[in-house]
Amino acid sequence: MKTKRIILCGAGNVGISFLKLVAERAEAIRIKHSLNIEVGGIVDIGGAVIAKEGALPLDDLLAFIQQGGRPESFPVYGQKGLTGIEAINSNHFDILIETTPTNLKNGEPGNSFITAAIEKGMDIVSANKGPFVLFYDQLHKLAAANNSRLFISAAVGAALPTLDVGKFSTVGASITGIEGILNGTTNFILTKMYLEKSSYSDALKEAQTMGIAETDPTLDVAGYDSRNKIVLIANTLLNTNFGINDVPVKGITDVTYDDIDRAVKQGKVLKLIAAAQIEDGKVSLSVSPKAIDQNHPLAAINFSEKGITYTTDTMGQITVLGGKSSPLGAAAALLKDVIHTHMFSS
Repeated sequence: MKTKRIILCGAGNVGISFLKLVAERAEAIRIKHSLNIEVGGIVDIGGAVIAKEGALPLDDLLAFIQQGGRPESFPVYGQKGLTGIEAINSNHFDILIETTPTNLKNGEPGNSFITAAIEKGMDIVSANKGPFVLFYDQLHKLAAANNSRLFISAAVGAALPTLDVGKFSTVGASITGIEGILNGTTNFILTKMYLEKSSYSDALKEAQTMGIAETDPTLDVAGYDSRNKIVLIANTLLNTNFGINDVPVKGITDVTYDDIDRAVKQGKVLKLIAAAQIEDGKVSLSVSPKAIDQNHPLAAINFSEKGITYTTDTMGQITVLGGKSSPLGAAAALLKDVIHTHMFSS
């Protein structure tokens, strides 16, 4: 039995969903994977809760938080004002779970937390795109120097196993192209326009009412979320070092029903496609609405579902679709990566 002691930075919806999964499934994971997951620390904006040794009383802590308590106020273990870096350095932890909000300006505070954990030789399991989109090369070099490993599948499609398929299922083959529907909000809007002849504005309002789209949907509808994901996918799988300014992006804000209808008359369907093209050994990335053939593997992916197609030299096309788009789906991807830190130990 191997024990992995973890610290969570970010006690928002994804972080709390992750803690609930750990509490619910800890015994099953011990039996199936011979892995004991100990939650030894949790950091949030007001401070931290830290167990000096062993695990926090997770069930009691979750009940305390659900009743409106702040982690740093949890009796005995709470430490008000303790910063993430101080918490990471306060004790022994094997894994940092990073779920603070994505910041695409400077990657903070997640980048500082990840850097501090890497310097301690910890593995990183992150749902936070910001640090890896902005500082991919630096973080990977730092991780290599400190015998640390980076697991970011929760940041790239959440429950959709985009990186897993590309890393493990295509071993022995060469990836020659990638196309993905990587954003559920935009796919929902385009599906409503296609199947129900909704206008863009009506489809967006419905998505917001259903909680699929944010009050400010710019990150999604302008194509930036898809851009961030294809950057991470390409850098991870194709040994590139793209940044957010290296990708031409066009979102769906100008798409009209006439555009949808024009594609239909050509036997095609309009989707927001994030792509990595490989020609003569050179990789280029793009995000834009694209009319794809009805028999394309991504054409039938509707509403808020996502999907990705890998084209390979020896295996043909491999497509995976689905995956829950929610805090629970992202939490499940985090838990999967924690288990992978054990399964793929050297």
